[in-house]
Amino acid sequence: MYEVYIIKSITTGRYYIGQTNNLDDRIRRHNSGYEISTKTGIPWKLIHREEFASRAESMRRELEIKGYKGNKKFKELIAL
Repeated sequence: MYEVYIIKSITTGRYYIGQTNNLDDRIRRHNSGYEISTKTGIPWKLIHREEFASRAESMRRELEIKGYKGNKKFKELIAL
C-alpha cells in the first residue's frame, strides 16, 4: 500500500506533499531532520493522507495535489 500525504510545519506554516509506502517512518524522517527539503520546518504535523494500491497511482495523485498548491482546491483538500 502507498500513501500520498501532506504535512504542515508547525514553526513556518509551510506545507510538504509526498508519497511513501511507510508513512510512519517517513514522518519520523521529516521530523528528525534527515530530509534536507523539510529540515528547516521541524516539527511537522500530518494533516492529510490518501491510500493507493500502487506506487504509480500515488505518484499521479501526488503530482495532481502539487498542481493544486496555493489555490482553492488545495485549501479545500487540507480543510477536510
